[in-house]
Amino acid sequence: QVQLVESGGGLVQAGGSLRLSCAASGRTFSTYTVGWFRQAPGKERELVAAISWADNSPYYADSVKGRFTISEHNAKNTVDLQMSSLKPEDTAVYYCAAGPVPFYIVLRGTWSPRTWGQGTQVTVSS
Repeated sequence: QVQLVESGGGLVQAGGSLRLSCAASGRTFSTYTVGWFRQAPGKERELVAAISWADNSPYYADSVKGRFTISEHNAKNTVDLQMSSLKPEDTAVYYCAAGPVPFYIVLRGTWSPRTWGQGTQVTVSS
């Protein structure tokens, strides 16, 4: 069973950047799909980005394409989310999630992860 810990959240002005990191313990991310979700107050949790450990294929929600980049680091067993050109509407709690699912599950929009991190707050001020 993998355990996930997020780090890197904080307060930033609109137009700024933040880098989130998701570290795994208990096992490696090998063969897992890893994703970043976010949940803003009063809204449902949504998938922001995901990456296939098998071939590094990325997925991005339309709302973050061109601004966010997801990447994996084998040596450190982490998955990072680089967020640039941040907007106030990006304010949310960001969660890392992982699971041994094929990537087409993500692309189909039906991924429901069982393993989650505790979340990290990202606040973008206008």
